[in-house]
Amino acid sequence: MAQVGFIGMGNMGSAILEGLLKIYPGEELVFTAAHREKMEEVTARTGVPHGSSNADCASRCKYLILTVKPQYFETVFQEIEGELRPEQVIISLAPGITIRSLKDRLGHDKRFARAMPNTPAMLGEGMTGLAWEKGSLTPKEEQELKAIFEVCGKVAVVEERLMNAVGCVSGSSPAFIYMMIEALSDGGVKYGLPRSIACQMAAQAVLGSAKMVLETGKHPEQLKDEVCSPGGTTIQGVSALEEMGFRSALIKACDACYEKSTQIK
Repeated sequence: MAQVGFIGMGNMGSAILEGLLKIYPGEELVFTAAHREKMEEVTARTGVPHGSSNADCASRCKYLILTVKPQYFETVFQEIEGELRPEQVIISLAPGITIRSLKDRLGHDKRFARAMPNTPAMLGEGMTGLAWEKGSLTPKEEQELKAIFEVCGKVAVVEERLMNAVGCVSGSSPAFIYMMIEALSDGGVKYGLPRSIACQMAAQAVLGSAKMVLETGKHPEQLKDEVCSPGGTTIQGVSALEEMGFRSALIKACDACYEKSTQIK
């Protein structure tokens, strides 16, 4: 019996699987993917065995991670529902799909958790929100579940009602940050910097700024003020961002993500 199984082996599934190889031997993992060529490539590269089918994978593991997109859930559910056991923990990475809806579809005797990682997990720098029904997991299972995602970065356990907010703030936000890096790079190019240098500078500024927030414990507003000299260039830039609605745009982006999450069934 494997410890962790995956149905779906896209970028996120691959990132988690490769991270887990740091704490589990390959034989403790199992996976399936949509295409046999993909399964054979992953097995050859990692040594992790693949199941003969989704049902086979589901029958062989303690923790089953569903990394498929919501539109494929029903097809997968039809294949695996006969193999699921009450002692398993089934983990959905899909936004907007509640534990209640999963129980309604697959059985109220089954146990579920939800996880929302983000793409920096592929470099071990991800942020994952985790949720499960209170009392549904043993303390050991809670620790094992957190450890699965800690191999890809940081983990925060939240109430399930907050998972859509997790999707806004960490799940989708890398795309917003990439847009900001691209725009800063454009600004540098506008004033003569080569594109490669401008992009490197913008990305490193974001990375360093994030570490300042995480490692100093200071509020972002305080850190911003420390950069802004009275009458200096930075406060002029901050003023322009305020005038153009920078904060409001980010909040509106979160609003749009949240609204979309509530519409997923």
